[in-house]
Amino acid sequence: MNDIDAWVWWLVGAAALGIPLVVTAMPEFGMFAVGAVAGAIVAGLGFGAVAQVLVFIVVSVALIAVVRPIAARHSAQRPQLATGVDALRGKQAVVLERVDGSGGRIKLAGEIWSARALDSDRTYEVGQAVDVVEIEGATAIVI
Repeated sequence: MNDIDAWVWWLVGAAALGIPLVVTAMPEFGMFAVGAVAGAIVAGLGFGAVAQVLVFIVVSVALIAVVRPIAARHSAQRPQLATGVDALRGKQAVVLERVDGSGGRIKLAGEIWSARALDSDRTYEVGQAVDVVEIEGATAIVI
């Protein structure tokens, strides 16, 4: 065991840290693995054990301090692309059959939808443009 260079041990450590990264999907293990690779580089350049451990700690902590908050921000963001009924909210439609509080028909995104007015006292006549505010089941709520 004494014949193996320190940089090899650092690479073995990096590989060992990569295993829980894959199994648990915790990115912190990947950051520690990168720190171990940095330690291997320092060992390969001929620095002592203290320098190797310090580089490992500094690189690992720096990655956790910088990358982790960025990753958390990205995971908290909603997707920019709205799909399904979410994509229909805010779209304009054309009234095909009179729409009031009890129902009617509109043409929305090239399809014919049942619709009803958000305000039950309002009515929209054929050919009038309306805005979709919500989708409830297969019914568009319009204003």
